[in-house]
Amino acid sequence: MTELHGTKAENTTESQVPTARVWVLDDPRPGTSAQALGIAERLGVPFRRIPLGWGRFPHLAGLVPGGSLLGLNAQAKRAATVATDNPPALVISAGRRSAAVALWMKSQYGARVVHCMSPGLAGVLSPHGFDLLVIPAHDNPSPADNVLPVLGAPHRLSPMLLQQAEAAWHERLAHMPHPRITLLVGGPVRAVGMPPSVAHTLGRKVARIAQATGGSVLATTSRRTGSEATEALAAGLSTSLNLIYRWGEPGENPYRGFLASADSIIVTADSVSMISEACATHAGVYVAAPEMAGRRHHRLINSLVSAGQVRMFGTGVGAFSRPTLDEAGRVAAEILRRFPLE
Repeated sequence: MTELHGTKAENTTESQVPTARVWVLDDPRPGTSAQALGIAERLGVPFRRIPLGWGRFPHLAGLVPGGSLLGLNAQAKRAATVATDNPPALVISAGRRSAAVALWMKSQYGARVVHCMSPGLAGVLSPHGFDLLVIPAHDNPSPADNVLPVLGAPHRLSPMLLQQAEAAWHERLAHMPHPRITLLVGGPVRAVGMPPSVAHTLGRKVARIAQATGGSVLATTSRRTGSEATEALAAGLSTSLNLIYRWGEPGENPYRGFLASADSIIVTADSVSMISEACATHAGVYVAAPEMAGRRHHRLINSLVSAGQVRMFGTGVGAFSRPTLDEAGRVAAEILRRFPLE
């Protein structure tokens, strides 16, 4: 089933909303879908969200020049082929699995295609099929008219969302003294279970800084952290005034509120999404636990260090001058410049 999104679509039924000329292919992996959705949300127009579900051999679709729906499950195929008198003018996709679906929509509907991340085999077999490729600079994309390098990854944390999160959490965090250190903890790449010793050591180092400055710690863990590492982190932080959100516990996830309320942010090196989202704030951003990072993560971190966006975590944190990073907004502006949505 498809959904309409965007500021003009709020508080209306689908029949009341202007026809969505933008379709977003929503991959089930959150970090992947957030790139396409984050860009679409910055265009300022209603868009249709096409949830993608995968069956067997989804990557075989990339072997078909011009795109294919191979690998999609039945429900996703129905969503992608929905009969419409107003086909999309623009399709936004992210990840290798959705690249072939986007090319199929271009061949069927004549839509322009904006794709985030490497399109894989689909890009090799249909190199001119993508109207704009949004590729991380740390992947060293070859220069081309249809390639737009970005720092980190586009995401959904717009300046407006951060302002809303700060306001929503202001009273709830009023008892936590400044300077506030927000600590974002991930886990091993494509796995679950950070080593508890790493989590405990990180917690102790951050707690010492908070104690020395008279501040507090706002910590969150992720689905990849694991329960043992989460408890080890909590033990390490125990000598400081802290709030810790354990992944999956009841109640609202304070992730956005913690980010928006931070004076400094420490984020583990294993997550492209968390590092990129931290850079969307005004806080000083520090990257910790580099041993948790893969090769691509190290390239990302090096690119952000070179750009003055992040520093490596040592024995202290603090504010430093840097522009807030808003790559989703920059990409959206480039889309509207190249492909005006009438």
